Amino acid sequence: MRAFKKVTRLIFAILLTAAGINHFVDPAFYVSIVPPYLPWPKIMVVVSGLAEIILGIALAIPVLTRAAAWGVIALLIAVLPANIHMAANPELYPSIPAAALWIRLPIQGILIIWALWYTRGN
Repeated sequence: MRAFKKVTRLIFAILLTAAGINHFVDPAFYVSIVPPYLPWPKIMVVVSGLAEIILGIALAIPVLTRAAAWGVIALLIAVLPANIHMAANPELYPSIPAAALWIRLPIQGILIIWALWYTRGN
């Protein structure tokens, strides 16, 4: 089980880091999903992208894993309004099927549970 947990932790770390990098590859998309009631969408995209990169790298480092996992949970909760905004306004994202927008919400929960697994040590 220990090896499996290590492999899945590294996969999660890579996914987070890649998602963070994507904030800088396609910032316009991420700006477009920031709910209009939140200020400074460009800054939020940069901050959330950097957070994903830093937390992804930290998750891969055993001594930082537990703290990083709590950070990932906080980040996933923080970006939940963007996912809710997308699901509630599918007309703003015509290139993404509405079902995919709604599926993102339970996936967010699964990711939180996945990160929670790493808060418990080996």
